[in-house]
Amino acid sequence: MKHRSALMMAISEHVKAKGLNQTEAAKLFAVSQPRISDLMRGKIGMFSIDTLVAMLAAAGIGIDIRVNTTRVRTQTFHARETAPKAGRRQVAA
Repeated sequence: MKHRSALMMAISEHVKAKGLNQTEAAKLFAVSQPRISDLMRGKIGMFSIDTLVAMLAAAGIGIDIRVNTTRVRTQTFHARETAPKAGRRQVAA
C-alpha cells in the first residue's frame, strides 16, 4: 500500500504543480474525470499499482524502481517527468 500511496502522491503533486483542473488531468493521464477525483481524494483502494504506472506513463512521467535484495529489503519508487522518446508509444489506462 505504501507504493501505491507514493505513486498517487506523485500524480496528485504533478496535477497541482501544473495547475490542471480534473478534466485536463483526466485527458493527460488518459482516464475519466471521476478517476482523477477518486485519486485526488486519496481513495487508494480503487487503484492498482499497474493502473497508476499506466497513468504516469500516459503523461510521460517515468518511474524508477530499485529493489535491494540484501537482508533488509528496500524498495523505492520515484516518479520523474520525461519527454516521450521517439518511436515509443504512450500507454493508456
